[in-house]
Amino acid sequence: MSDRSQPERDPGSARDEEAVRSYIEDLALTLTQLGMPRMPSRVFAALTASDSGRMNAAELAEKLSVSPAAISGAVRYLEQVGMVGRERGPGERRDHYRLYDDLWFASFLKRDRMMRMWRDATVQGVAALGADTPAGRRLASMADFLDFMVKEIPALFERWQQERDERERRAG
Repeated sequence: MSDRSQPERDPGSARDEEAVRSYIEDLALTLTQLGMPRMPSRVFAALTASDSGRMNAAELAEKLSVSPAAISGAVRYLEQVGMVGRERGPGERRDHYRLYDDLWFASFLKRDRMMRMWRDATVQGVAALGADTPAGRRLASMADFLDFMVKEIPALFERWQQERDERERRAG
């Protein structure tokens, strides 16, 4: 008699593949709840759960039980937001999608550039609406916040790199 609460393990793997599938779907659901579209969330979660952090469209489609067309749109979105990269080795016929080595650093660096653009557009709005109008004051407050973030994010990046380097030295 089998205990259904314990998923079967692949005898050739140290991983519980059912637990991995469940984790992928749970992470994808969390990302969807945070505002990411569903299929890009699932693709990102699958890449995150792979040891190499690198898969081609056919592998992703098989892992997620979806069509390659669904994967195509999802990786296009993930590339646009800077969460995955596309690569093709010499002589390879298929693109592989991979996580960046320092994904969060790269992602937040892109967000820093976006915040600068948003701040600049907000400052332009203050000038157009007038700083003495309710809308102008609201935009000025937004611009102040974005300016603060633009100034603070580089210091956070530097502190993170120091923290990461220290962790690597300790693990060393």
